[in-house]
Amino acid sequence: MSKDTDTTVAKAPERPLMLELDSVSLSFNTSRDTFDHGVHRVLDEVSMKVYEGDTLGIIGRNGVGKTTMLRIMAGILAPTAGRISIAPGKTASLLSLGLGFKPELSGRDNALLAAMLQGSSRKQAQAFLEEIKEFSELGDSFEEPVKTYSAGMNARLGFTTALMTHVDILLVDEVLSVGDAHFRGKALAAMQDRITGDQTVVFVSHMADQVKTLCSRVIWLDEGKVKQEGDSVEVVDAYQAYVHRTRQEGIEQQRLKQEQVKKALEQAAG
Repeated sequence: MSKDTDTTVAKAPERPLMLELDSVSLSFNTSRDTFDHGVHRVLDEVSMKVYEGDTLGIIGRNGVGKTTMLRIMAGILAPTAGRISIAPGKTASLLSLGLGFKPELSGRDNALLAAMLQGSSRKQAQAFLEEIKEFSELGDSFEEPVKTYSAGMNARLGFTTALMTHVDILLVDEVLSVGDAHFRGKALAAMQDRITGDQTVVFVSHMADQVKTLCSRVIWLDEGKVKQEGDSVEVVDAYQAYVHRTRQEGIEQQRLKQEQVKKALEQAAG
């Protein structure tokens, strides 16, 4: 076992269990035609519990399985091993930008479809539309095709539509890091309002300050495994120190490699 791996198990809170992953793994086979063919593990025996009212953050480098884990929790993907369970009668929905968006349809029509894809009935989705229009600040553009939108407008529509969905477990994937500064602040405040209630949230983000602000507990994923779990500030600080150390080591290795190449060229010229 790596000395860098924190295996401390936190005491279970006295709140209802909402969602559990028990030794969940997800792997896939690549074609023999590719240079890295074989079995690839995206998640490797990951276990965690999410309790009612939790705001659980998931951090880690790109490609370590964060989004995959959210999609398994949402029922979009099925694990190849292990078990996932959600409390009876509870619902989970993935808040992800652009879900169901079609460029030829208006913002209004896309908002309607996206809300329905995230679990709302048609009647419920229609009731959200004016609220979505107001919060997203799209004005008359709400009636225009999404293909005419800028990236910022698309981000505002995507976040607002997803936020309107009322579910027991909200799975948030990198949606608070997009759009202009004004809207990011507005989105963060709206998310905090949801969290200060009884909303149960699992939150993926690369933005350390957001994770520290929003999350009460954090899981650090590395190479498909849980590397550390615990207090948000403690885990995020450990992760950032690891990233900094890894970056410095990479810079040093690059420097040594350049020196070796330079020395070899000098020897060849001499």
